[in-house]
Amino acid sequence: MKDDVMKPDEASEAPLTLQQKIVKELREWGITLSIFVPIFLIFSGLVYELRVIPSESMVPNLQVGDRVTVNKFAYGYSRNSLPFSLGRYVPLPEGRIFAGTPERGDVAGFEHTHTPRVMIKRIIGLPGDTVIVRDGQPVAINGVPIERTFDRRIRYRQYDNGRYVTAAEFTESYDGKSWVAHDIDGETGTSISVVFQVPEKHYLFMGDNRDNSMDGRNLTGHCPANDDGVIDQAGCPPRGGTLPEQASVGFVPFQNLIGRADTVLFSFYRCSRADAEPCMKKRVWRGL
Repeated sequence: MKDDVMKPDEASEAPLTLQQKIVKELREWGITLSIFVPIFLIFSGLVYELRVIPSESMVPNLQVGDRVTVNKFAYGYSRNSLPFSLGRYVPLPEGRIFAGTPERGDVAGFEHTHTPRVMIKRIIGLPGDTVIVRDGQPVAINGVPIERTFDRRIRYRQYDNGRYVTAAEFTESYDGKSWVAHDIDGETGTSISVVFQVPEKHYLFMGDNRDNSMDGRNLTGHCPANDDGVIDQAGCPPRGGTLPEQASVGFVPFQNLIGRADTVLFSFYRCSRADAEPCMKKRVWRGL
């Protein structure tokens, strides 16, 4: 009787050693990451980018901790469209390609004019607009005040200092668009009266939480006013030796815009009515 001979393909594989298992696992992870990372970079660079809201400057529409999708193809692409602020370091030409037109009232993500910080605010002034900001009065655009309708008065706890404040909530309307804004009782906000003439290819941004927003109304990031008292230039260093990290955004160049903030995907910030917090009714997949 002949001995059975085991064919090579019938032989069972020898068990892997611990070291071989680790090497195999690392190799599989390396292959996965080599596929996933380029896809992620292409997606976040060309389509949508996820941003986290760090402050209360856009309350009540955006809360601290909201994860917001920024639509990059809405305004086209510039060097600032690259993720991780790489546009400041990669030698790419100025300007935009496939440029779309931002609209007044859009909530947009943009790179700060004096630092690499990314901010999300609302577009109030378009190129060529005359915007008048005076304490205690509605913002006026091209001689027409933004219409404000009082909605309610609410009390809530501020995120950064835990202080309870009372705010008047308004619906603001201009040129067919509406949004909700806050004025905090007893706060003077920007404490200025100034006229802005928005330069070409620039935009003026404001936060919806008007008394708790470091935005385009603050003068530290703007050029000095002209002989008529109008601020109409862009590109100057911060005023009076103000550090770039402490300066306002000034007029934001079109090329600094990253995209339009379209949707709140979800939020990790617990919004408790027991704390009298002005919770949004829907905290997941909410359009802006």
